Amino acid sequence: MFGLKKSPAKIAQADSDAGKNTLNPARRTSSEPMLVTPDFSNEKKPLEQQSMQELEKYAVNKAEETTKSVNNCLRIAEDIRGDATRTLDMLHQQGEQITRTHMAAVDIDKDLSRGEKILNNLGGMFSMPWKPKKTKDISGPDLSLAAPKKADPQQKEKLGIAPKGRSAPATPPPEGSGALQKVEHEKAKQDDALSDLSNILGDLKGMAMDMGSEIDRQNKAIDSLSDDVDELNSRVKGANQRTRRLLG
Repeated sequence: MFGLKKSPAKIAQADSDAGKNTLNPARRTSSEPMLVTPDFSNEKKPLEQQSMQELEKYAVNKAEETTKSVNNCLRIAEDIRGDATRTLDMLHQQGEQITRTHMAAVDIDKDLSRGEKILNNLGGMFSMPWKPKKTKDISGPDLSLAAPKKADPQQKEKLGIAPKGRSAPATPPPEGSGALQKVEHEKAKQDDALSDLSNILGDLKGMAMDMGSEIDRQNKAIDSLSDDVDELNSRVKGANQRTRRLLG
């Protein structure tokens, strides 16, 4: 009864102020990001319903995707070849170390033979002759089992066994070329990449055979080295026992 009523003018002003504070979704400021929805209508449409321009664009895109896939396979194969090359180099170095170790065993045999002669002469002075027990001669490394000398890159290139580089890139089509020329250009790049991939696979096959031969050669060299080391170990023990008897 005694309540206060707002005038119609104030009510209209309040409504207009509320409208100003309300965001209008249809209006955006320049700083607000705009979401762009990609148009997949062409990909969803069946091929028979697409226009010639859409079909040409589709063919070019698929050709470019295939080229990228082939190039990825080529890069992986190149990485594998690099790892195989380093592994083969390490195997050759290991073979050289085995040969040097066996040659050191031959030097030990020479020094041990001189020591055994001295012990024999000392035994004669005390009427205690002694003859060292030898079960086998120290043969030393078999040169046929030694690590082969690695060919330098120039020799490999002359023999035609050096890793081949990539093929020269195909000449790109001129600007403004049609879709058919672009597809043919992508096919040419794919053929070059597949040819390079085939060459790398051939290199890997040859490396695998070299690794197998090198491992077999080293296994035989290690067996021969082990026999000589066992013989030296037995003779060293005998010489030590003889020394203790002379000193005792």
